[in-house]
Amino acid sequence: MLSLIKIFNRTIVCSTVFLFLFLAGCTVPSKAFAPQENFGSVATYSRLFDASPNQTCEAARRALLSQGYIVDTTTLALVEGKKNFQPDSESHLQMMIRVVCVPESNNGKISLGFVSALQDRYTLKKTNSSASLGVGAIGSVSLPFMAGSEAMVKIGSETIASEDFYESFFDLVKRYLAVDEVSD
Repeated sequence: MLSLIKIFNRTIVCSTVFLFLFLAGCTVPSKAFAPQENFGSVATYSRLFDASPNQTCEAARRALLSQGYIVDTTTLALVEGKKNFQPDSESHLQMMIRVVCVPESNNGKISLGFVSALQDRYTLKKTNSSASLGVGAIGSVSLPFMAGSEAMVKIGSETIASEDFYESFFDLVKRYLAVDEVSD
């Protein structure tokens, strides 16, 4: 009887070890990505303006509105706007631009504007389904009931890194600041 208990205990230990090793082998190693950021350029996403943070954010708000963006958030130091694009019938893009305005001088007459643009990509996903009818005594009969549905599925998101994109935005903000100076 004692030998049966020892055999039983060894079997349980061996089974547990085998199960642990099996489960450890089934885990999928996580994919490693190289760092995507190098923190090299300070000029791409920010500019100095000869205006208060409040004036800079107001000029940024006007710049976004002038290009068809829907401005979601506006505070004294933050502006956010979104715009949708549809390059073809099965693709959709959404651009979200965030502007943060902070003072750069003690007197508050120079500000630093930080801008980042995020672009989300969507594609059309189609699904088809069919139906069959089952009657107990007769059996199953397939009928041509076809149904389909379509949904936009997010396939990617990226921060825009184009210096030309940001340069054109900053130029437009400067233009609206210049208009404000003339009207004062």
